[in-house]
Amino acid sequence: MLLARTFTLSIAAVSLSVASGLFAAAAQADTLRVGMSGGYFPFTYVEQDELKGFEVDVMNAVGELSGDDIEFVTASFSGLAGMLESGRIDTIANQITITPEREAKYVFTEPYVYDGAQVVVRTGNDTIQGVEDLSGKSVAVNLGSNYEQLLRELPNADEIDIRTYESNIEQDVALGRVEAFVMDRVSATQVISERNLPLELAGQPFSTIENALPFRDDEAGREQRDRIDAALAELRENGTLREISEKWFNTDITQP
Repeated sequence: MLLARTFTLSIAAVSLSVASGLFAAAAQADTLRVGMSGGYFPFTYVEQDELKGFEVDVMNAVGELSGDDIEFVTASFSGLAGMLESGRIDTIANQITITPEREAKYVFTEPYVYDGAQVVVRTGNDTIQGVEDLSGKSVAVNLGSNYEQLLRELPNADEIDIRTYESNIEQDVALGRVEAFVMDRVSATQVISERNLPLELAGQPFSTIENALPFRDDEAGREQRDRIDAALAELRENGTLREISEKWFNTDITQP
């Protein structure tokens, strides 16, 4: 690690006293092990054996500022939380939504993605035009995601056949095996436009979500969180987050 790679904090973004503490934290930067599924297009996915996506670009940009060497660790999404808690990874970059349950376990950076939970159906399925039409329907969500909880909080939750999948929820809906799936609106829009599947959005997002990076709630985890949070703040201030977002989505999803 080279101290020369430590980033300069904008006085407009943080006070001088806070900046001094963050310079000290950055000096301790080392390898940051970042967990992701590699199966959530276009945020993190594998193409020709290369890990790509919005999250990959964001974390590489973070490392350039913080001085950390970024080491990506891929695993099934449902196993990432356990890997974080056991210390096998330091954080998760896989569109992790801040929820009360997660805040009770982890410390989070400030949000760097603002989105909404979206219902998606097979093209031509006019029986579902939003969450109010999910009663009696089979709905797929990714195992370990917060979308299952969002569905269970709906007034008609007891009438929805919620099914959890490790992956391929969009293919199963496109093939008619499941009637709908729920993911974030940005990803759903990209899946529809890029993967040539017979899918369409059903209504408007039914829940606002804010995504951030979780760290273990201990001294080391909080130090990592503060260092990475400062890098994200600088990337937001200098326009890099916006540029990465526009590269992948043609819009800025990094601002509320």
